[in-house]
Order: sequence, then C-alpha cells, then structure tokens
Amino acid sequence: MSDVRPLFAYTEWANARIFECVDGLPEEQYTRTIESSFPSIAATLAHVISAEWVWLRRWKGESPLAVPDWAGGASREVLHGKLRDVEAERAAFLDTLTDDALTESFSYRSVKGDPFTRPLGITLQHVANHSTHHRGQLTTMLRQAGAVPPSTDFTLFFTNAK
Repeated sequence: MSDVRPLFAYTEWANARIFECVDGLPEEQYTRTIESSFPSIAATLAHVISAEWVWLRRWKGESPLAVPDWAGGASREVLHGKLRDVEAERAAFLDTLTDDALTESFSYRSVKGDPFTRPLGITLQHVANHSTHHRGQLTTMLRQAGAVPPSTDFTLFFTNAK
C-alpha cells in the first residue's frame, strides 16, 4: 500500500489543480469544441471523473454497464461534487486494503459486458495513470481555450507535500 496511497493523493491534488483552472473559464470556453479524445474540456473532465467512479464501483464488487447518467452534460458544480464523492469513497476503500490485497485478482465486467480478471494493484495504478493521461489532454485543451493551466507534475506534488 506504500505506493498506492501516495499515487491517489497525487491524483486528488492534480485533479484539484485542474479544477481550479477550469472553474475560472467562461462557459463558452468550458464547453466549446476542442478536438482531442473527447470533444471539449467539459466532456474530458466528465470522462475522467466517470472513469474513476466506474473503477471504484468495480473494486467494490459492482460492474456498471454504462457510465453514470450524471456524466453527460453535467455542470462543473455537479462534476466537482461527484469527484469529491468518489475521492472520499475511494479513500475509505483504500483504508481497508492490505499489501496482500494488491496482488489478489478480482473479476469485473467492462461497460461492454466483457469479463476480465486482473490483480487489484494493477487496476489501481491504471486508474491513476488514466487520469494523468487525460489531465495532460486537459492541459493542452486549456491552453487552446486561452487559459494558463497549472503544473501537475508528480515531483511538484511531492515538493509541495513537504
């Protein structure tokens, strides 16, 4: 667990920094089409949060077959609230884990219904990495929208955490 908890502390810190920047955008910049993996800052942010939600559900024994309804067209306030909910529930979940639990496999279904079995620790790392990937896209999109995105470097987090 020594690697997983700091990874999610970093994820929460980086998500918060991105949200601070996004919260300062006018609605037109937040929702305007800026092609990337998703068509807007709003849609990319919704994807990050809904993916974190889906994986948390899987870790807790559920296998959602769709992203949650709130992910489509949600306001910044709704998304921010959902992110805080996911972070709090995930922190409580992480507190129940042991190092041995990280090597144990668990089974789940993708949103398409396909079955998978993976070690828990690998999927935890995947979620943090997935969010980092899309925060990088958000950084580029924010620049294209005229904003100045924050640095979310992993090493900066540890510099600030001291």
